[in-house]
Amino acid sequence: MIQPHGSTELNPLFVYNEQKHQALSKEAETLPSLLLNSAAAANAVMLGAGYFNPLTGYMDLADALSVAEHLKTASGLFWPVPIVNLTKESGIKPGRIALRDPNVEGHPVLAVMDVQKVESVSPEQIQFMAQHIFGTLDPKHPGVATFTGLGNTLLSGPIQVLNFSYFQTEFPDTFRTAVEIRNEIKERGWNKVVAFQTRNPMHRAHEELCRMAHERLGTDGIVIHMLLGKLKEGDIPAAVRDACIRKMAELYFPKNTVMITGYGFDMLYAGPREAVLHSIFRQNMGATHFIVGRDHAGVGSYYGPFDAQTIFDTSVPKGAQLIEIFKADNTAYSKKLHKVVMMREAPDHTPEDFISPSGTKVRQMLGAGEALPPEFARPEVAKILMAYYQEIDAKK
Repeated sequence: MIQPHGSTELNPLFVYNEQKHQALSKEAETLPSLLLNSAAAANAVMLGAGYFNPLTGYMDLADALSVAEHLKTASGLFWPVPIVNLTKESGIKPGRIALRDPNVEGHPVLAVMDVQKVESVSPEQIQFMAQHIFGTLDPKHPGVATFTGLGNTLLSGPIQVLNFSYFQTEFPDTFRTAVEIRNEIKERGWNKVVAFQTRNPMHRAHEELCRMAHERLGTDGIVIHMLLGKLKEGDIPAAVRDACIRKMAELYFPKNTVMITGYGFDMLYAGPREAVLHSIFRQNMGATHFIVGRDHAGVGSYYGPFDAQTIFDTSVPKGAQLIEIFKADNTAYSKKLHKVVMMREAPDHTPEDFISPSGTKVRQMLGAGEALPPEFARPEVAKILMAYYQEIDAKK
């Protein structure tokens, strides 16, 4: 099986030993506590689940600045996005603290942190990092708006994670740690595995893209790995996406071909940088290949259509990763060929030769109860989406 990023063994920061877990939970109630923001909480969940291997906790300012500018920590570990605990709270001192969950009622302890450094981050340093991570300082960019509003006090040091926030309880059939996915890949007897990232329901184009990668790479299986955390306003909720994807896989893929899983993280909308982060934690969960499509992890028009692919050629040093990237173009149903194709593989086609309605058009049709073209969406998937949008419209 493929090795994790930066180490020979996966080192999740969740406390699996029951006795240690109980003792730490008890101790946490006696410690000074910090209510995390959602971004820092998501980082804790990813660290606990082993997705951010080999990190042992939150980065200090030197590492965060180095990662932002050079895609590596001060010690030289290749990493594309700072994993930080920024806060607006003041008066925190080095020592042991309990980190409380902002996303669960009652704010239970999510992790215990040994705060090694408490550093003040200047507005210029925040902007410096944001510019490098997102490629823009436009406050309308959702990632920039979130990052620049987290606070100017940076806490760094190792953490021990006690739970996986709301992800395990709200998505018990879908949320999986990197440890669990590795174990299931082994149990299925898969060696070559391609992973697909999604924050949307899967239509015919996504389905066929997964099938193309599976067949062209000769993989044993596909891991559809969906984001379960916070998105931007207007995006489809995780529970609806989950239902759509499960129905599609159940009806249109052979058995023991697809694993449907999810991870607990907030979308960054960092385009190229986030694509690299996605590839690192897919390697950590045991995937040998990762699909990067057009405008991967993008938002609006902030990134070029293939920036998230070219970064692997321009900014990822040779040997920095073991996972291989399957670079894909947009896929759509061809009226000429009567099948879904990658657009770049149909050079004789004009836009009119493809069935590819806009997101706005799809939304209008579903809200009105109109069937989507079967060439665009499987009818069983469209039915789930239609019920969701009609429920929204009924509340207006």
